[in-house]
Amino acid sequence: MTDRIEAAAAELRPLLQEFILWAPEHAPDSDPDLVGPAVLWHRLAASPHVGRWRRTDLRTVLLDRMPQVIEDPQEAAEGMIPAVRAYLTFLSETGKLADGSDKLDALLDELDDLEDDFLEAMDDVDYDGDDDDEAESLGDFEPFADVIGALPTIRLRPDVELAAAARQVPLLTTTRDLAIWVGPSRKIGDENLLDDAEIHEALQAVGLPEPPPATDGDISLAQRVPALWNIWNLAVDLEFLLPQGDDTVGVDDDTAAWPFDDDEDVLDVWLLGLQSVDYGDPELDDEELTLTLSGLTRAALVRLLAARGSRDLGELRTELEEAVGDLDDLGADAWSAATEQYGDPLASVVDWLRGYGMITVEGDEIRLTPLGFEGVIHLVDDADIEVDARPSIDAMTALDLLSFSAELPEEEADAEFAAWMALREPGQAARELLRAAAEDDADALVRVQAASMVGSLGDDAVRAWQEALKISSLRPYAATHLTQLGVDDAPEPTQADTHWLILDMWTISAGLGRQEFVSSLHDIGPAADLSNLLDVIWKVRHPHLEELLEAIGQAHPDRQVGKAAKRALFKARSSAN
Repeated sequence: MTDRIEAAAAELRPLLQEFILWAPEHAPDSDPDLVGPAVLWHRLAASPHVGRWRRTDLRTVLLDRMPQVIEDPQEAAEGMIPAVRAYLTFLSETGKLADGSDKLDALLDELDDLEDDFLEAMDDVDYDGDDDDEAESLGDFEPFADVIGALPTIRLRPDVELAAAARQVPLLTTTRDLAIWVGPSRKIGDENLLDDAEIHEALQAVGLPEPPPATDGDISLAQRVPALWNIWNLAVDLEFLLPQGDDTVGVDDDTAAWPFDDDEDVLDVWLLGLQSVDYGDPELDDEELTLTLSGLTRAALVRLLAARGSRDLGELRTELEEAVGDLDDLGADAWSAATEQYGDPLASVVDWLRGYGMITVEGDEIRLTPLGFEGVIHLVDDADIEVDARPSIDAMTALDLLSFSAELPEEEADAEFAAWMALREPGQAARELLRAAAEDDADALVRVQAASMVGSLGDDAVRAWQEALKISSLRPYAATHLTQLGVDDAPEPTQADTHWLILDMWTISAGLGRQEFVSSLHDIGPAADLSNLLDVIWKVRHPHLEELLEAIGQAHPDRQVGKAAKRALFKARSSAN
């Protein structure tokens, strides 16, 4: 069966590559990756021709086979039917829906008819077996969630440094070179993306070695250059290669300009290819053994993070070998096969991660680079795992400080502020904080946080407060603090200033929940006092005024207050119009 799977996968590879290029423009809401299992088992169990699809094939594949082989039934339930629908449309629109197939409309109607049955079948997979836990795979981060959550604060380097490192990433340069070699328009084949002559040219263009001669006459040249297809796939991931029409791909117009000048553009490209870490997994002659080691690169990365970024390579290798053996009955065989093929089972993992700028290896030590930390933190975040990662103090902007401090316990926020302050003069710090607070009038929490920090600087902040008088969202705080400091000619806070401060307080309490919000309303005083306040506070042009008045009308238990809030809301909207 393994040989049949390998043969079918090789036959399907160019077609799926073309579909992946086609899908973003023609079916942007579908996930092309989800169609792979359905297409493979269509070829193995339903049709001798990859392009011939019949209504009965859909039921065979989706209702009979998929419940037996699918790894993530929830993901399949959410996306496989749209993916298959997009794939069939692709076959039809590109002329690849073979003779003998049912009409596209009939196939799509059949998909609609069987969708409920498919969802029910996926539900059955969810509850099959004696335990409710999803099977753990080698690259899962979840088993390390507690360890990652307990790590000391991870300090990330600034974008300017990360972008400089990303510009030096060898794999991005290689991928650019392949895309430029592909050129503005190149036909891709039906059986393989490139013919043998093109493969030799592509290998030379990107500096990859020629593969050794085949020992088995049935193994084509295309099957012997997996490293080239990994580069090709990365070019698609990075959008260096784009579909240009039926059976045609071409280089994106901007690709030749890599590495780009703008730091943000550079990091966007690097992050776009981050999921390519999976291309570091060993690719063995046996498909089942290859699948057994699927996730090995992620498994190495999460263990590096859990160890704060550094491990002895030998110890990491031993730990991963044990993990592979524990998770799969074929683990020992897969590890032995990888050892025989690569010499070191981690060779492909290390090569890819080093090529993507994520690790360094010196002697027996393997370490995450600053770019590696950034990437792993993104992967951890994608897995919905909590991790305490912040910019390094020397790279932390005032807005970074304000944003993080708002979520930290008071003592920790004070320590962060003190460390940040140690690197700058107090007057300059005050100006940076107030400018950051002025960037978004709607962010009351950052504004209050900034006012508190700047207020702690005393007389050193006078100049910054005076400058802030010209900024409408900060004037109430500036007037209040300058008056408290006894500064000559300091403007007395007006009623409108006081009302702005109240609205900021209500905005923050509303974000904490209904109970906190109602409590902040009671802080104003008796219901009559609150009603009187509402009769005038509607005149303040606060960004959250209308939503706060609406919330007061719904949340306050006193009916008269509710009526006053509705009157104020009407006046505010009428005035705005």
